[in-house]
Amino acid sequence: MTTFDFSPLFRTAIGFDRLARLADTAASATEASYPPYNIAKIGDDSYRLTMAVAGFSAADLDLVAKDNTLVITGRIAGDAPKAELLYRGIAGRPFERRFVLADHVVVEGADLQNGLLHVSLRRVVPEALKPRRIAIGGTTPAAIANDPAPSVRAA
Repeated sequence: MTTFDFSPLFRTAIGFDRLARLADTAASATEASYPPYNIAKIGDDSYRLTMAVAGFSAADLDLVAKDNTLVITGRIAGDAPKAELLYRGIAGRPFERRFVLADHVVVEGADLQNGLLHVSLRRVVPEALKPRRIAIGGTTPAAIANDPAPSVRAA
């Protein structure tokens, strides 16, 4: 297992501890194969997570988005009629899948169709973080030289 030492980064950078936690989580995560899923980018800021959940109803699934993490849990209720199963090819075991979401990614909704769970995600960047154009004032170079702190006006 590879271990990363982030000590040099922490000497000169502030607020990157979340990046270190993400790297540690990614390095230590075991690759689960059930249930299978796809992640698709369907627009500049839109994504779709599709998970194969055959045998699960909407009542058997639980989606929770908290602290930049999406947790999808599936548990089938035990009210199905008991029958002698000769071969089990459709897995119906409980599962929990965790997905780390980037900053400003929100879950817009989820839909269950034909055994596939579709989760819509979108990156919503706040206005304060979007680029803005700064207007250049009509002052002369002499006025700027005499002003100790020239002001910047946002357009």
